[in-house]
Amino acid sequence: MDAIELVKTYYAYFNHGDWEGMRSLLDENIRHEPNQGTPRTGIALFKEFQEHMDKCYEETLTDMVFFGEPEGRKVAVEFVVNGTYKVTDEGLPEATGQTYVLPAAAFLEVNNGKITRITTYYNLPLWESLVGN
Repeated sequence: MDAIELVKTYYAYFNHGDWEGMRSLLDENIRHEPNQGTPRTGIALFKEFQEHMDKCYEETLTDMVFFGEPEGRKVAVEFVVNGTYKVTDEGLPEATGQTYVLPAAAFLEVNNGKITRITTYYNLPLWESLVGN
């Protein structure tokens, strides 16, 4: 499977809430660089992140556009996050079931058929305004 197809599969798993499926596509030393906070390395820390996100948010991604580069190692993805803020996330506005639609992007690297890096970007102040900061 080429890098773009791998990343498309990863996000299809995301949209189906298949966290184990997502992790099956990751290198054991995955580097996850979130929009906010410290990067984490390794599947165990990524799993903790997924569990936290699943507790606080319910999200589906739409309008996905995938971009690859000639070497087939890097993929950029632009998408829209359609979400519900379920449980208050520490340091963020109080959750009361607010819904939001937020543009975002991610940059991924692939090596030997596994995702080795995920970097995510979105506009946090915009998200805070959408959930009623």
